[in-house]
Amino acid sequence: MEEYIVSARKYRPTSFDTVVGQQALTTTLKNAVKSGKLAHAYLFCGPRGVGKTTCARIFAKAINCLSPTTDGEACGQCESCQAFNEQRSFNIFELDAASNNSVEHIKTLMEQTRIPPQVGKYKVFIIDEVHMLSTAAFNAFLKTLEEPPAHVIFILATTEKHKILPTILSRCQIYDFERMTVRNTIDHLKSVAEKEGIQYEEQALAVIAEKADGGMRDALSIFDQAASFCQGNITYQKVIEDLNVLDSDNYFKIIELSVNNKVSEIMVLLNQIINKGFDGGLLIGGLAKHVRNVLMAKDPQTLPLLEVSDQQRERYQQQAQKCETRFLYEALRLMNQCDINYRQSSNKRLLVELTLIEIAQITQPDEGPVSGRKPRRLKSLFKQLLQQSQTQKTAPQVAVSEPVSNNSSMTGKPSSTSIPNATGPSSAPTAPQQKKAIGFSWNNLREKAKPRGKMQIIPGTLNANDPNAKIKDEQAEFSQQDLELQWMMMCNRMPQQYSAIASRMKNMNPTITDMPHVEVVLENQLVYDQMTEIKGSIVNTLRIYLHNNAITLNMRIAEHQEKIRILSRKEQFELMEKENSAIAKLRKALDLELA
Repeated sequence: MEEYIVSARKYRPTSFDTVVGQQALTTTLKNAVKSGKLAHAYLFCGPRGVGKTTCARIFAKAINCLSPTTDGEACGQCESCQAFNEQRSFNIFELDAASNNSVEHIKTLMEQTRIPPQVGKYKVFIIDEVHMLSTAAFNAFLKTLEEPPAHVIFILATTEKHKILPTILSRCQIYDFERMTVRNTIDHLKSVAEKEGIQYEEQALAVIAEKADGGMRDALSIFDQAASFCQGNITYQKVIEDLNVLDSDNYFKIIELSVNNKVSEIMVLLNQIINKGFDGGLLIGGLAKHVRNVLMAKDPQTLPLLEVSDQQRERYQQQAQKCETRFLYEALRLMNQCDINYRQSSNKRLLVELTLIEIAQITQPDEGPVSGRKPRRLKSLFKQLLQQSQTQKTAPQVAVSEPVSNNSSMTGKPSSTSIPNATGPSSAPTAPQQKKAIGFSWNNLREKAKPRGKMQIIPGTLNANDPNAKIKDEQAEFSQQDLELQWMMMCNRMPQQYSAIASRMKNMNPTITDMPHVEVVLENQLVYDQMTEIKGSIVNTLRIYLHNNAITLNMRIAEHQEKIRILSRKEQFELMEKENSAIAKLRKALDLELA
């Protein structure tokens, strides 16, 4: 019986032309061989199974070929090429850095670089998984890598370039290998299947290519597994059964049912999928990828972004015509949110079900009993209420202003009352009694919050510059304690735009110089200017709440000897403890701490 060799080894490329998916890199390497302009160190980096080590071997073989072809390929007939093919070449060395990562291994390698090649031009050292070398081994390798002998070329290969020291990277020519596209993988699997005499369905090969996730070696390994399971006839149904992959038909059905708002059927389908052993998170991830493909299929410009078979591309285009763009955007957002919360959820199935229900309700009409559309109905309700309020305002009526009450002073509007018609006491009113509006619109609230010039910068007070402002003629006396209390309450009531000056005013100490004259000492000219702007409102506030219409406010800047340091909360408490020992006893008895 003939020895079986896996496809990844049997169909491993032996020349640059047979390398799949790395045309730019292979062209560069062939040109370097043709021109003879070879660097002393190369670094091949990229994901697994994309041809890094294979290209390193082909490159090393072409470098030492005694009669290379005109396009930079090895001839395969000379002594050097035959020795390489028979694995007896003394000019090409391969080292696995994963198991030879110590300083001693690197020193042994460095000693071998001193011996010139017997056949060929160069000694080529291929170090695979070079990122596994220790830091000490990298440092021992550094000097030789920078200035190697003229007959030595290093080819380093790694899957994790970020783990290599920058001093190593700066001494190498870096080649970044790309992931295999689904189309390139499918085409290569077709050629392998034809050489092996295996029948196949293109859709089945597309599933294998997607499962490989950009690695050709993984794709060939999965291909061998599927070929053994299918016994020479690789079909779509057998492949998804063998690889335990969720059938893409389920994704098409879910989206079709969601567009038609068939929540019950989606729940039944979800139950069938979970009973087959598939995880809910896997379903959400696959469905998100499916919706993304449908979105790409809506625009001819993004259609090439679909890495699927031709048959699948047609199905995506057909479903894209039935789905609105808004539906696809919202579905992607919901599934992305579900994917974020899936790991932390204690009831994962319920989270998946709620997500699918929300997706199925995206296209639900506004009149339907859908919880996701309540904000729109509420918005229309508020719109109707505002329209009714405007209609009532424009209705003809005769109103007379009443004296300002407590309620009207809070809103800043005089209340109005409808009166009967002047033609007679028994006649009906000219307009029906107006009901109060349910609320205010945002525009009205904004208008009320805006300061108009210098008016009412302190809520609940009158403006000193308002000619219509009237204050009761009162002459009540007040104490220093009353003054400090009303001063602090005034600071607390000041609007947000005056928060800075309010904070400064809280640290001020207004004093009664000669009843009812008040004086306050300010820190500097800047504070004096800010206080001058609102002086009228401050005086009116004090007059109202201290019930004295003769109050005046004198502001002056403190002289140098008057300036004292403002105490912090903690310092104030310590000062109180010194002045009153009972406070300290109370704190110890209740075990209190200053917050």
